[in-house]
Amino acid sequence: MSERVLFVDDDPNVLDGIRRQLRNRFSIETANGAAAGLEMFKSNGPFAVVVSDMRMPEMNGARFLAKVNEISPNTVRMVLSGQSDMESTIAAVNEGHIFRFLMKPCEPAKLLEVINAGIDQYRLVNAERHLLENTLNATVKVLVEVLGLINPDAQRRATQIEKYAQTASDALKLPGGWKYHLAAMLSQVGCISLPAVTLAKVYGGQPLSDEEKKLYESHPEVAGKLLGQIPRLEDVAGMVAGQLKAPSKELVGGNAETWKPQVIGAAILWTAVRFDQLVHQGRSAQAAAQQIRQLVPHLPQSITDAMITAPVSAGGHRESRSVTVNNLMVGMILEGEVLSTKGIRLVPKGAEITGSLLGRLRTIASGVGVAEPIPVSVLVRD
Repeated sequence: MSERVLFVDDDPNVLDGIRRQLRNRFSIETANGAAAGLEMFKSNGPFAVVVSDMRMPEMNGARFLAKVNEISPNTVRMVLSGQSDMESTIAAVNEGHIFRFLMKPCEPAKLLEVINAGIDQYRLVNAERHLLENTLNATVKVLVEVLGLINPDAQRRATQIEKYAQTASDALKLPGGWKYHLAAMLSQVGCISLPAVTLAKVYGGQPLSDEEKKLYESHPEVAGKLLGQIPRLEDVAGMVAGQLKAPSKELVGGNAETWKPQVIGAAILWTAVRFDQLVHQGRSAQAAAQQIRQLVPHLPQSITDAMITAPVSAGGHRESRSVTVNNLMVGMILEGEVLSTKGIRLVPKGAEITGSLLGRLRTIASGVGVAEPIPVSVLVRD
């Protein structure tokens, strides 16, 4: 059985007894007290089930399990307590979302039964979580591809921003990394109705009219409101909505790891958006990072350093080529429209070739046919 169970008690004799009873049934870890238990989660987690005593010095079981709920919400939490601890046990149930409450002394058969039930619950919760995350990722992928068909420049920029943001969140070892990934992928959804000429001016650093500036600066709020209606995407919506606001010193003081998800997510997106724009205008990755640090000196350098190491920051240039459908590759940028052999527009100029788009074009090519050659640009590393 791969799932691990953590027992926390301040009595070493109790922990020794539990190890003897259950070591052949489960993968058991023990911690002598609440502080040691929290350290186990940080250094050796996650655990499927945690079983805690109630009466422990320095930190009782109620407070311990409430903290476990914060740092590892998917772990199934249980209490093993004596009759005299009822008041604090009720607090633990209310604050720590307890799955089961066991009275001391607990028969081995009963303990075995309850831990098995806890592991089943852990598997169920994680299966549902994986299903939701896979569904969300698939939905996001469709949205991004629709954006690419309608506004290929916005989709291409979202792809670049996602790579920068993913590198930054990985470098900072932020929990809930999927949120930052989705926020970056969806960062340009609000641009779906913006004129292509306006986005071209933005990306090229050209001046905007008052109307164009107002329209462009509204896109994060538009996307944030749309995403805020989707369950579990509240943090993502906040990150997207704040992507054009330079991080203030009051919000980003201290270590980035201590910030709230919406704050650090918006800061990462703001940095990625500006970094991408500067690189697109011809600056090197190092020069872009230096300019951002001069503009916002209180921004943690770890964020801009991560941008430099992102895959899209590698030196290179784009070359124009003409290819057949069979020679199209993921990552190529269309330099002209893709038409059917009957002249019907299939994909607009500027779209990036994705895996699903490539599959659709090959299907169409084997049916009604696709006009060839297809003009594209490819990234050539220096």
